[in-house]
Amino acid sequence: MSAGGAIEAIERVLNRGGDPDDVLREVVTILHEQLARFVRISFVEEETLAPGPAAGEETRVTSFPIAWQGRRVAALEVGGALTEVDRALLDRVATIVSPYALVGWDTGGEAWTP
Repeated sequence: MSAGGAIEAIERVLNRGGDPDDVLREVVTILHEQLARFVRISFVEEETLAPGPAAGEETRVTSFPIAWQGRRVAALEVGGALTEVDRALLDRVATIVSPYALVGWDTGGEAWTP
């Protein structure tokens, strides 16, 4: 499938919304099925990354930071050979999933809706 097809599938998931855990699992599945041998989203917890939803067999990974309001909250980790088009797509995915990656983020008591 093309990078465009993968981003369209991910955008459909994000537009549908739902529970952040479920949304991120679907994004990981789409990326694994259409782009990469291994995909994981890890969350920043006490300045380290804690593994979150994953698919595939872990290989050497390239990490794409996921930030919310300028602060790194997670990382999209992808294993396998990546083209420049793949990297651009993964940068975009890391940006558009950021509201859903606040699963373990301290909101300071503020309610949030992705």
